[in-house]
Amino acid sequence: MEATPPPTTGPPNPAARRRPNARGQGERLREEIVAAAMRMLDDLADDEALSLRAVAREVSIAATSVYLHFPDRDALVLAVLRRCHEELVRTGDEADAAQEDPAARLRARILAQAAWAHEHPGLYKVLHESAVHRRLGMPFKEVLVARTTEAVQRCMDAGAAPRDDATTVAIDLRTAVNGMLSQRINEPDLPWPPAEEQIDRFLTKLVGLPQRAG
Repeated sequence: MEATPPPTTGPPNPAARRRPNARGQGERLREEIVAAAMRMLDDLADDEALSLRAVAREVSIAATSVYLHFPDRDALVLAVLRRCHEELVRTGDEADAAQEDPAARLRARILAQAAWAHEHPGLYKVLHESAVHRRLGMPFKEVLVARTTEAVQRCMDAGAAPRDDATTVAIDLRTAVNGMLSQRINEPDLPWPPAEEQIDRFLTKLVGLPQRAG
């Protein structure tokens, strides 16, 4: 975790020449910092390799300007992971809403989240493997668990899946899907079957949805 940097001396940092945000635009700069950190973490796939000074260079601001919004690296990483989680929830919600059948809605939700992980492997890796989770906690992750539980419960209520404890089934499903996605990211050279086929097997074996034809 980075400590607050001491005052610097010598020639001014070129980043410091960026025109300051007008009054009331501090939130805009904060968003720029988070967006830059997201891009960098997706490339690095390791939050321990991220530095606030590097983020400041990416945004073309002085390092001290980053500290006005985030006291240390953990705080910035946590903000990025919260944004990633929000995107995963929104992606799943949109895919779910595009379907009518409860089983199709659950499947679409899981496939959409898997697609997001495929598009952002570095961020997905950090989201699930960062030590920031242990140090600060990420209670916002409960939203995604709740969404999956609700989707599983709808399948049970509609008779598409056998009655069971929806929370337990949802956690088993998430464990399987997250493990599969993490392994694909960490061990890309294994002879992986298509992700869609693997997810369909999880939905059949763990949730009890009928096996898809074909």
